[in-house]
Amino acid sequence: MSERLVHIVDEAEVLADAGDLTMVCVLTGFLDAGKAAELAARHVARLSDAKVVATFDVDALHDYRARRPPVTFVRDHYDDYEAPRLVVRALRDTGGTPLLLLHGPEPDIRWEGFAHAAREVVEHFGVSRVVGLGAVPMAVPHTRPIAITPHANRPELVTGESPWQGELRVPASAQALLEIRLGEWGHDALGFVAHIPHYLAQMEYPRAAVSLLEQLEVGGRLTIDLTDLRRRAEETENEISDYLAEHDEVSEVVRGLEAQYDAFREAEESGTSLLAADQPLPTGEEIGQQFEQFLAGLDEDRGEGDPGWTER
Repeated sequence: MSERLVHIVDEAEVLADAGDLTMVCVLTGFLDAGKAAELAARHVARLSDAKVVATFDVDALHDYRARRPPVTFVRDHYDDYEAPRLVVRALRDTGGTPLLLLHGPEPDIRWEGFAHAAREVVEHFGVSRVVGLGAVPMAVPHTRPIAITPHANRPELVTGESPWQGELRVPASAQALLEIRLGEWGHDALGFVAHIPHYLAQMEYPRAAVSLLEQLEVGGRLTIDLTDLRRRAEETENEISDYLAEHDEVSEVVRGLEAQYDAFREAEESGTSLLAADQPLPTGEEIGQQFEQFLAGLDEDRGEGDPGWTER
């Protein structure tokens, strides 16, 4: 099955001296609030020249009607069809350490087949660990630290304390299934999920991408220059602050989230209760309605976009 889903390129000179190899996994779509994981993947891909060393058969994994790729229409004809790609790239981190980056849209179907294909990549290149990055929307304010949920298929691989207690039932993802299956096959896999303010989940939120990459440095044993991404994060935070300063009604809702967040943390630390004080919790729609025009104009105000990378 895996032979039909992935094609591996043997010529990977960049991996010739890789003794302890990390493969970063970012599957966009479901687990990418604030496009934090996507931004992190793009930043990693720009650290050095990146060569495609494995290609997955997207036609066998992608639901085109559910997620239609863009195509450009020029006056009287279609042009520039942007086909989805799920590939593995070989590159080096800031310190010259080789790594792999598995990146592209999350498979819509054949998750088990995808997991077997990813296993083939792991075993072909002798990957030491797979590190997944993701982000989910949460009822948290952007004025508080970015919370991270660490996870792994072996307890000793978990790099930090989880913010959760007990058991949670959450929707599955191909990335989560891959971590489980790799553990069953004897391969180490860990990951980090950033908690994104739900009212910012539809915009690019580079501050969360910075947090994810800081965790990747620890869990993946990598060195990543975050200078440009930190600067972009600071610009975005300033734009959000400027907007809030001019819109009291939005600031009031954010303050409500801050009070809810702080009450929860204080109760959790004291051990008295896991429930916050009796305050109404603002919804994403309440803030989102006010932010809609602001978010739509962010890129226009900057006068720039994210060029992505050149496919090879």
